[in-house]
Parts: sequence; structure tokens; C-alpha cells
Amino acid sequence: MAIKRYYANSDTTITNAFKENLTTRGTGSNQGASDILETFYIYGQASDSSQEKSRVLIKFPVDQISTDRSNNKVPASGSVTWYLKMYNAPHAQTVARNSDLFVSAVSADWDEGYGLDMESYSDSGSANWLTAKSASSGVTMWSVQGGDFYSTATGSYTASFASGLEDIEIDISKLVEDWLADAPEKLANYGVLLRMSDTIESANSSSYTKKFFARGTEFWFKRPHLEARWNSAKKDDRTNFYYSSSLAPADDNLNTIYFYNYIRGQLKNIPAVGTGPIFVKIYSGSEGPPPAPSGQPVVVFEDYKNVSATSRGGGGTTVVTGGYDSTGIYTASFALTAAATPLTKLIDVWYSGSTEYFTGSVIKPKLISHAAINPSSMYVTSMTNLKSVYSRYETARFRFFTRNKDWSPTIYTKAVANATPAIIDSGSFRVYRIADGLDVIPFGTSSTLHTQMSTDASGSYFDLDISMLEAGYSYGIQLAYYNGAIGSWVEQSEEFKFRVE
Repeated sequence: MAIKRYYANSDTTITNAFKENLTTRGTGSNQGASDILETFYIYGQASDSSQEKSRVLIKFPVDQISTDRSNNKVPASGSVTWYLKMYNAPHAQTVARNSDLFVSAVSADWDEGYGLDMESYSDSGSANWLTAKSASSGVTMWSVQGGDFYSTATGSYTASFASGLEDIEIDISKLVEDWLADAPEKLANYGVLLRMSDTIESANSSSYTKKFFARGTEFWFKRPHLEARWNSAKKDDRTNFYYSSSLAPADDNLNTIYFYNYIRGQLKNIPAVGTGPIFVKIYSGSEGPPPAPSGQPVVVFEDYKNVSATSRGGGGTTVVTGGYDSTGIYTASFALTAAATPLTKLIDVWYSGSTEYFTGSVIKPKLISHAAINPSSMYVTSMTNLKSVYSRYETARFRFFTRNKDWSPTIYTKAVANATPAIIDSGSFRVYRIADGLDVIPFGTSSTLHTQMSTDASGSYFDLDISMLEAGYSYGIQLAYYNGAIGSWVEQSEEFKFRVE
């Protein structure tokens, strides 16, 4: 899984708007228990030059994010992108068209409060326009009315609205990483403040209102949250291994294989290796069981991109330096040049020092093929481990078997062999709610590729944190495969359905 959501644990609206009498301002009102958040700017309602403003405060569970990072549930800084996501709340008032909303890091702590009234501003308490916190000993005032926030580039972001009905999706990675940093670089987490832009909040015309669903909304998926996205796909080429070719780009000539160290069903680091290097030798081999390497190690190329064509004839190495990927998972990448008589079976042996840790399954390398036509493959996909019901307290692995749609075995091949899985190098998934078709997790086919599936010898798979799904509903999974022949993603027709309890 390469997506994780952290929902707001505090939010409220603060305002200096006039009450219904247009003489008294609601600067002491609190709206922390409301299911709506609101920003607006109103000019000239109480007098020819009166100004009324409304702003939003939101705080997120950064301590939980820090714990998840320590437990390797979230990647390190630089490997993950953080998005602030908020959802438009429809209303019957004039919307804020062609407007900008500033998002800034709050520089002082504040209370959410228990107020509900967003019309008459009758519920007092903190936080409000004047005070940040309340206690038996008194109140803590904002240094500046309307909330204390950082105005520097580090802590400020902008969202633009054309129709005024748009949702928010802003990359605030720098701010989140500042919250997560170690001292002295660490920034205290007091959340973010949303306000109309400086230009709007000083204008001689109203920009009216932009409303969002708050954390107390009945619409479970529309609560404000931070969304972490990263590409966690592991592309194991063990069953999709190709000899290098001068017709292929250098990067495409590299093959990557993996070693998964399972101890009593759990991935564990090798004690003597830890997160350090591990080494691999490739041999000509025979199918077992067990697979058996033979002869001398095969010459391979780790840095194929920077090795000249002439050097590939006599250079290379018999030892591949592999590395640590994640807990219990090690990986190695290399290129293999085909000899006059290409080897048909390879065996990988993983070791460190004098200790051999793992002998892999048979690798059957293929020659890159070329055609006189531009093919456009079609596939049939099945899910091999789908359950009818999942719990919100589990992380589920969904596995898929894909074959070419035109696979037509003879009676003889069908009697002795199963269909070989088609390895989809670029496959993505989405999750939707069946009742209304709501895109719960849309296809992540942009630069982050956060819904890209992993591949191994059995086909494609991805892991999903089921806690992101609301219980009591049925959901569907749909896949999309990238078709290089037409240069676009192609949604597959199959749908895989399950329920969350």
C-alpha cells in the first residue's frame, strides 16, 4: 500500500463577523462542534467600510504519523508526498468565485471548543477570533486577532477556486516534514489556518463564503485529512527477465530480483546482514526440486548504462552487490548479455561472506522480441485470494492473476500446463463504494504512482489498509494497465467486490 490517511483531530471556525443586530461582533464565539468549516470575507454590510472575516483552524495527529514512520508504515522524508485534502460543502449562499485561499502553519496552540452556532454566534468559548485557549486560570489570547500563523514561504500555501465549489488538494510536504523533524529543526504542531488571501481580505468588495465539511460530518470520506502518497511497488523480474539488447534503453536492460526472508511467517532482517549489502551470484541452473546451480558464476553488468558496448564483451562482474529494501526484503539489479548460445535457465544465490542464505527459483531469461506491427494487448484478470468480508482492523493483500485474452491452449498443453501469468509492468488500482460509485481511492497514475501494483512470480498484488474504508458498506476494486502501444492507461472490465465490517 502506498497511501495512508490521517484525519483531523481538532478543527473549528473563528470569525469577527457581526451578529444579527449588525452592531455586535461574534469575536468570542466558538464553532468547534460544528460539522461545517467556513471561510469568508464580507465588505460593507454593517457600514460603508465594515469588514467581516471568517477563518478555519485544523490540527492533525502528527504524533501518530511519527510513530508510524518509526514502525516503517510511512517512508522517510523525501520518499513520501503529503497532501492536505478538504471537501466542499454545498450551500445556498453566494460562493467565493475566482478566489484564493491561503493555508498557513499556526504558530500557537489552541482549543477546539464545543460551540455549534454558526448563524447567531451565540456559543462562546475558545478558540475564537480573540482567544486561542481557555483554562480555569484564564484565557490565552492570540498575539494577533484572527489567529497566529507563520507568513513565511515555509509555512504558507495557496488554493485557488474558479467556481468556488472545488475541493482542496494541496501538497504541504515541507510543512509536515517540519512537524516531523528532529530538534532543533522541528516545528511545533499547532495545525494550519485557512483564510482568504491578503488581497481578498483587504478588498472593497465581498468574497462571501467557502464552506468545507468538518471532522464531525456524517460524510465519513469527506472529513479533512492528510494523505500520504508514495510509490511502494516492488517490480520483481524473476518471471519477466530479459537479456540485454542494444535496441533497448540502458535502464530497460536492467532486471531486478528480490529475496524475501520470512521467519515463522514474518519478514525479518538477516541478523548478520541487517540493512547492509548482500551479494548475489548468477549460475546456469537446472530445475529441481530443489533448483541446482552449476558451473561458474555468469558474468553480469551492474552499471549497464555507463558501460561501453565493447566493454560488455569482456567486462562485467560475477558478483552483484544487492541491498536492503525494507524489513526482511533484499533486492539486486543487473543486466545480462546473451551469448551466442543463450542460457535457458539461471539460478540466483544470495550470500554474505562465506554464508549462503538463499537459492532462488529458476529464472528463464527471454530475448527482447521485435515485431513488424504495433501490438495492443488485451488481458483477462482474476483475483486469486478475494474474501467476501474484511475487517477494518486488518491490512489485506489483494493478488491478481493476469493472462493474455487470446491465450488458446491445445488439448495437449492444457493437460500438462497452466497458463503462464502475464506480468503487467505498470498496473494501477482504484477502490470505489458500490452504493453510489464514490471514488474512495482514485487511480494514482500521476507522478507519485501511489496506487501502482507490485509484481512477483505469481502476478500482481497490492496491500490495502482496510481502516481507510467505512464499515458497513460494500466496495469494488478496478484495475488499469498502462498500454505503451497507445500511450495511455486502459481500465480493465473486471470488478472485484467485497464488504467491510
